[in-house]
Amino acid sequence: MAGPKRLTQHDIAKLAGVSQATVSLVLNGTPTALARIPQETRERVQHVIRATGYVADPIARRMAKGLNRILGVFTYEPAFPSEQADFFTPFLLGIEEEAQAQNYDLLLLTGAGVGRERKIFADGNRLRIADGCLVLGREFDRAELKRLVSGDYPFVAIGRREDAGGPVPYVGGDYTTGTRALVEKARALGHEKLAYVGPSGSAESVVDRWHGFAEAISEGAELVLHVDDVRRSAGEILDAIITCGATAVFFVELADAVRVEAVARERGLSLPGDFSAVVLGSHVRAERSHVQFTSFSIPREEMGRKATTMLVRRIEGAVPIEQILLTCEPVEGETLGPAKKRN
Repeated sequence: MAGPKRLTQHDIAKLAGVSQATVSLVLNGTPTALARIPQETRERVQHVIRATGYVADPIARRMAKGLNRILGVFTYEPAFPSEQADFFTPFLLGIEEEAQAQNYDLLLLTGAGVGRERKIFADGNRLRIADGCLVLGREFDRAELKRLVSGDYPFVAIGRREDAGGPVPYVGGDYTTGTRALVEKARALGHEKLAYVGPSGSAESVVDRWHGFAEAISEGAELVLHVDDVRRSAGEILDAIITCGATAVFFVELADAVRVEAVARERGLSLPGDFSAVVLGSHVRAERSHVQFTSFSIPREEMGRKATTMLVRRIEGAVPIEQILLTCEPVEGETLGPAKKRN
């Protein structure tokens, strides 16, 4: 026995006494197009849709708009290994939440590269299955970023990105301001001899932290130690901190702060009793600690949500390039105290 006939837009148009084009506009039209339809007509069409329980064919709607309603997500580092999960999961939660709200599906693009050599434009890539793509990672392939900027494929970077031959649409964290605020707080507590553990470049997120630090110490404070190579043992880094006389140490990575604190504790030293420690936002290398480090929070979920909203706007209409930096709120912690007076 044949099932009941599926209602079509043509049927809704006959019941509402309007053209099929009007029904299509009510269902799919932009706000500008809808404004041209009298409110009474829109309400009549919507009443018929509700009364009949009509559900638009999603495939037909996608074909009409030329969209698959799929957002791609590409990461230059694997998103799910345990050592990276703490970093990527909040981004993905925000992306998923907003994609669902926007009625888009998600496609995780791992690239066709070999092993960890991921490439957006690798041979056999399936980028065009998605209507646009969110790109995230600590460091981007500059050549691929320039290709995205010069092309017509909608994308949004999560994290500030520059040096791409043109402006990059992005949503990132304001690490410069967040870092500067933490240094200024340390200086207000009497810290004038500061140490910095972590690189100063080349990824934008690392550069921004360094710039915030450098700006804040330019008026009176002294950088007495910079450990750029964090592959050194925690004991070596701690020895260098003690030898240079730093009263406050700023760590780019939480993992480095955790291992230095553990060695200090083994030696009978305490934070912030013997020296203070500040973490410039928990970054890629996940780590656990019994200590709540003074830091700032990175609004990863919000970055994922806003980047997804921005990408949908770029897919569904021509919009100017947007570049948004979100505030990194301070985390009080328990590792920053008044500067210890040195003999």
